Amino acid sequence: MAITELLIQSALKLSIDPNTGKDFISAKSIKNIQISGNDVSLDVVLGYPANSQLEAIRTQVKSALSSLEGIGNIQVNVGCRIVSHSVQRGVNLLPNVKNVIAVASGKGGVGKSTTSVNLALALAAEGATVGLLDADIYGPSQPQMLGISGRPESMNGKSMEPMVAHGLQAMSIGFLVDTDTPMVWRGPMVTGALEQLLRDTKWRDLDYLVIDLPPGTGDIQLTLAQKIPVTGAIIVTTPQDIALLDARKGLKMFEKVGIPILGIVENMSTHICSNCGHEEHIFGAGGGEIMAKDYNVELLGNLPLDINIRMQADGGKPTVIAEPDSKVAEIYKEIARKAASKIAMASLDHSAKFPSIVIQNT
Repeated sequence: MAITELLIQSALKLSIDPNTGKDFISAKSIKNIQISGNDVSLDVVLGYPANSQLEAIRTQVKSALSSLEGIGNIQVNVGCRIVSHSVQRGVNLLPNVKNVIAVASGKGGVGKSTTSVNLALALAAEGATVGLLDADIYGPSQPQMLGISGRPESMNGKSMEPMVAHGLQAMSIGFLVDTDTPMVWRGPMVTGALEQLLRDTKWRDLDYLVIDLPPGTGDIQLTLAQKIPVTGAIIVTTPQDIALLDARKGLKMFEKVGIPILGIVENMSTHICSNCGHEEHIFGAGGGEIMAKDYNVELLGNLPLDINIRMQADGGKPTVIAEPDSKVAEIYKEIARKAASKIAMASLDHSAKFPSIVIQNT
């Protein structure tokens, strides 16, 4: 039987991308199909970073094609191509930043900053170019979590070079003030500082900029929603009912301003005793899953309450860097791939392709 492109597409319609949940044909991931006799070569182009899964996906696609009767040699090339996606209406994209992911909680103390830094590091580990903006003006924590000290440089006196650690580009008010200096600022000053940190930093060709938001639904969140191009938001919560109440408010805020919710991360979902191994749901169980079902969004992952996560972040080497092959690091990477694949399936940004229309009297 002669091998045709239609037969190849039919075989790959039965092969499901483990990260998007779609088959490779519907996801438009299959490119450059070449047929020579019964030999086949093709490219699988993923719209999200997935370095740790490229070989598995190559094997999966080859296995699907091997089911075709009479097929000869099979060559499958797998890679990633990350592009800009649309944001809320009326907001332009940032220069040199393809996609912006906001990480919010609604409530403090749920591990949002630790999740943000490990998410950014996980995206980088999977092959993306990533930046991290610490948007908490009153209580910046990312300089310590990334183990960065010193001041950002300015080459032209107008913009700042991002600080770099573990392959991430980073910016925080914590790089510009002393650690024991309180920011006694009113709302307009805080939002102005956030916009300056974002727009005056010379980000260098970022696939993703992760913004670590302060808790709540106040001035900073509103500024982000109205003036900063956000591709999607991730809500971090614990299973505790009190945390979920505030997480729901944060989710509804993003919905109201037209920012898609990429999913929910349930932090501290279970505690395993380091002495005896006993597992206990000390903050309750299933809260994140219930919230995800209530709002028809995805539960991206469940993270344990683990002393190592806290110690590694406090020490400037978050878990994804400190223990890249650990079970917790793999959970962060899975969350990163799921969030990025959600973005990949969203509509593309075409604003740069259309000219501005100017109406004038003649």
